[in-house]
Amino acid sequence: MSAALKPTALQSSALAFLSRFEGLRARLPGDVAIRDEAAGILRSTGLPGPREEAWRYTHLRSLAEVEFNEPLTPVADCADLLSRIPDFDAPRLIFVDGRFRDDLSTVPSLAAVRVGGPAFGALAQPASEKLVALNTMLAEDGADISVPAGVDAGTVVLVSLGTDLHGRAVAFHPRHNISLGKGAKLTLVEIAVGDGVYLHNPVLSVAVSPEATMTHLRIQDESRSAFVLSTVYADVGEGGTYDSFLLALGGKLTRAEIHARLGGPNAIAHLNAAQLLADHQHADFTTIVSHDAPNCASRQTVKTVLSGKSRGVFQGKIEVARVAQKTDGYQMNQALLLSPDCEMDSKPQLEIYADDVKCSHGATVGELDAEQLFYLRSRGVPAAEARMMLVRAFLDEALEPITHEATRTAMEHAIALWWERQAA
Repeated sequence: MSAALKPTALQSSALAFLSRFEGLRARLPGDVAIRDEAAGILRSTGLPGPREEAWRYTHLRSLAEVEFNEPLTPVADCADLLSRIPDFDAPRLIFVDGRFRDDLSTVPSLAAVRVGGPAFGALAQPASEKLVALNTMLAEDGADISVPAGVDAGTVVLVSLGTDLHGRAVAFHPRHNISLGKGAKLTLVEIAVGDGVYLHNPVLSVAVSPEATMTHLRIQDESRSAFVLSTVYADVGEGGTYDSFLLALGGKLTRAEIHARLGGPNAIAHLNAAQLLADHQHADFTTIVSHDAPNCASRQTVKTVLSGKSRGVFQGKIEVARVAQKTDGYQMNQALLLSPDCEMDSKPQLEIYADDVKCSHGATVGELDAEQLFYLRSRGVPAAEARMMLVRAFLDEALEPITHEATRTAMEHAIALWWERQAA
């Protein structure tokens, strides 16, 4: 960054994060060399800008306009935020502003669970993902869960609470790591809620060994003033499955990015999502699925409902290596516009180097069906209820693959509350 030129807002924001790192460097946990390397990357590249193709539809200008601070040690018991967390009969790990709260958590009995200090997994790529570099530089805390071979670990709930204590905008960067041994099973339910202005920039690495199954369900219902920029890396071995679903309702500016690699034959990845947006919300769901072995399958169904002046983004890329013969890849993005002022940007991509594959992608954008709406109204169904019925029918296909009943019930409840807010 030349001293002769006035830095842009994004450059100034990157410099502010770097300055914060220099002040915290001596007391941040973990390997400082890893952090120094990430700081060097951020110093030379800055934060993602609109000239980068991957960030073409999602600009961080509004984030750069906010001055973020280090989180304070919470003094409240977070009762209001905790009351918004569905009651699961499962262990739960609770992080407040990115810091683990042992007093609010129930740690799983599984011996291979470590909480405290960032879990720097080997899958993350700070050199190519600038927000991952930011996370690597400033991560303070995280969960490290390792499920031994052949063990069914059941369900673990990972909770993030974002606060605006004393009206201070804070930024936190939790770093989590999950590894499953051969034939192991785990259902991870992530729930994120919050109040006020903050930046939540989590990174999660998931290593799925051969024949193991990881089910990853996320409910993102954060503050409508928050910035939520998450990155997930999943590496799936032979015969393994990574099955994920994201319900995104909150946030002022959000981006959920998933990098899934199918590294062994017969591996499977499901990357499904539903985004419900209103007012001026902006939500970006970006995926990269790398088929690096033969006979693998990937499925992506992403549905977005938009109202007000909201904007949705879907970017999905399927990469098929030359060795990945018999690949079966499917990708579908559908958007439902409830307002003439909302916008949907869809960019499905296929990059195929093998010659014996079955890959398809598609995208549709439309309004509520006028004939269906008229039919319901003619049967005496009130207008708001009729519209909700059609929206729910649109979302049902996305929710259908969720077999974890407690999470599906929680998602259906969250969708109903979202609609009530729109109808009010």
